[in-house]
Amino acid sequence: MTPLGAKLRQMRAERGVTLKHMAHAIGVSPAYLSALEHGKRGAPTWFLVQRIIVYFNIIWDDAEELCRLAQSSDPRIKIDTSGAIPEATAFANLLARSIAELGNDDFLQMTKIVEAAHARKAKD
Repeated sequence: MTPLGAKLRQMRAERGVTLKHMAHAIGVSPAYLSALEHGKRGAPTWFLVQRIIVYFNIIWDDAEELCRLAQSSDPRIKIDTSGAIPEATAFANLLARSIAELGNDDFLQMTKIVEAAHARKAKD
């Protein structure tokens, strides 16, 4: 499941909306919406995200969060390490081979490391 998929499922559950009803209302098939929630489809288009925002009557910060989640919910990402140091390519390949074996704590630790590096780079 993707971050967007988890959020959609949570919002549907909170509002008592079935997958079939939501899919019909936003103009997609129930099979597509289910695949989107389960991470079996790529990130949705901007237009589909807008239809979801309207459907749930989401405003401001919540709408921005949904857009951010959609952007970070492509389950088949590509990491281009051309021009990076050799360790970056080795790490990207190791991560690709072992990502399914990692737990939540592992991801939290790696996220902190990457965010700290990003913050250092932003200061430069």
